[in-house]
Amino acid sequence: MRLLGVNIPDQKKVTTALTYFYGIGQSLAEKIVAETKIDVNKRTKDLSPEEINKIKEFIEKHYKVEGELRQIVRGNIERMKNIGAYRGTRHMRKLPVRGQRTKTNSRTVRGNVRKTAGSGKRKVELK
Repeated sequence: MRLLGVNIPDQKKVTTALTYFYGIGQSLAEKIVAETKIDVNKRTKDLSPEEINKIKEFIEKHYKVEGELRQIVRGNIERMKNIGAYRGTRHMRKLPVRGQRTKTNSRTVRGNVRKTAGSGKRKVELK
């Protein structure tokens, strides 16, 4: 089944299937199902066209999901970069933004740098 440009699995419950949308998590999916008065235990393949339409209209009316939300997030990051905020500079350097330590962690971000002797060496095959 396809809804708002996203493929939704048929065998999963409605609340779990709604989490396939970017911007909708488990708690928000439960709120949507409660507001639209759809049975929580229903599978997506068992939904009637009216129920699918009800979910679609509710999401479009109340929430920003998928491309629209991605665009907003990208705009926020670009704004932080332009004003020279600390978080913006961390984004520019592709480093952790939310205060994580970088001395030992975030190796992949820093290019997998290993500073101790022997930790990055390959094991020599025995003949």
